[in-house]
Amino acid sequence: MKAIRVHEPGGPEVLSYEDVPDPTPGPGEVLVRNQAAGINFADIGRRRSTYGGADLRQVLAGAPAAAPKEPITLGGETVGTVIAVGEGVTEVKPGDYVGAQGSEFMAKTGGYAEQVVVSAERIVKAPPELKPEVVSALLLQALTAHAIAFGAYNIKPGDSVLVQAGAGGVGIMLSQMAKIAGAYVYATVGSDEKAAIAKEAGADEVINYSNQDFEAYIKEATKGRGVNAVFDAVGKTTFRQSVASLAPLGMMVSYGAASGPADPLRVGDLAGKYLTSTRMSHHTSTRELYVHRLSEIFGWAQQGKLRAWVKTYPLANASDAHRDLEQRASTGKLVLIP
Repeated sequence: MKAIRVHEPGGPEVLSYEDVPDPTPGPGEVLVRNQAAGINFADIGRRRSTYGGADLRQVLAGAPAAAPKEPITLGGETVGTVIAVGEGVTEVKPGDYVGAQGSEFMAKTGGYAEQVVVSAERIVKAPPELKPEVVSALLLQALTAHAIAFGAYNIKPGDSVLVQAGAGGVGIMLSQMAKIAGAYVYATVGSDEKAAIAKEAGADEVINYSNQDFEAYIKEATKGRGVNAVFDAVGKTTFRQSVASLAPLGMMVSYGAASGPADPLRVGDLAGKYLTSTRMSHHTSTRELYVHRLSEIFGWAQQGKLRAWVKTYPLANASDAHRDLEQRASTGKLVLIP
């Protein structure tokens, strides 16, 4: 089969499209004929660092990288059809249309491959009417948004929320889920083109931070009160203003640091506000939680309440996709099609 391999750390050019042996599933594993492999920022970190490498924030900030001990295949998502199952697997059978998320659950093959071996505990059946690239967008971005919106926080009817990076893969999903829950949504973006996407995703008001101060905008729009919740994966460049945009007893959910780690904050600076740092994995730690969240997400997608913005690339062009993601030259979810 074909797969994307990394023989040494570096830029997108180190992604090599090559032949590798066809895999076989072991006990408790499922072999999937891959139809869509999602791309995520974590893949960039692994490509640029060691196998199992340095902290992603350090890598993106230019920390030195060492060569992996052996070639690796990137990717932590797969959507496709079950080819075979290993001993003891009862969750799915050959021919089932499935999805799976989590690089640690497909470490044997990685996700950037024509065939992927996945731990059965991470496999879920996908609705057949949803295209593979759409399911791929839901597996991480929508799952992350669900964990933030209804795990780290719990959006309620009448809430006002601020979604940072409102045209990004998770931001698009957060805005839609907030509207499903009955909230009023403010979203930030960095260009007029992205503003149109954020608006289409359901944001009631969009703030272009390239020419607007989002903290001042929020204070004026809410008559000085602030919003009930801020969802921020930008980090350093937005962190303090995000906290300042909160209403009394409001909650700031930090779930990433795309611009670098935030500067230290004194506990006293919160004064009647709440701050948490979370990851999707904290809210999908059991199979029951994982399946519950994805089932609700798939249901919304089937009902037309949740839409995915997707850009696809042939598997062989993985380097182009990585380049676009690093340069922030795209919106929504980037997906490789084997």
